[in-house]
Amino acid sequence: MTLADILTGLAIGLVVAVTVYIIMRMQLRHRIAMVEKEFRAIWAEQESSIRRDAADRSRYVLKGKIAEHLVPMYRDVFKYDPSDARFIGSPIDYLIFDGYTSVKDDNSDEPITVILADIKTGNASLNRTERKIKEAVETGRVRWETIRLDV
Repeated sequence: MTLADILTGLAIGLVVAVTVYIIMRMQLRHRIAMVEKEFRAIWAEQESSIRRDAADRSRYVLKGKIAEHLVPMYRDVFKYDPSDARFIGSPIDYLIFDGYTSVKDDNSDEPITVILADIKTGNASLNRTERKIKEAVETGRVRWETIRLDV
């Protein structure tokens, strides 16, 4: 084998290797472009779905907050005197002093019952903190404390 044959073989091998490399690179770029195109389509579809879901949730939260404030006006749902209710908002919605108005305005001797209430709309349920507060009330871990401030 002569040097010319070796160089010719190397040149042919180099041309074949470069050609294979270029073809594979083009195929890879084409596949990447296809995957990117598919990803962008899926992303656009999911993004609108996520935005729609966020808007829906926002509306539900807003409706719930409005309902929290208006519920004392619904006599069929709210069985207490609205003037006995104090909106707190967090961690519970209302602190109700049932009978307070009668004692204050009419000098009634009826006992006052203290009620912690939370308003829920739709399928909403108590969150972890609200459940803990409910549990504290139900198990009697509630007390009165007078805090004096000497100024």
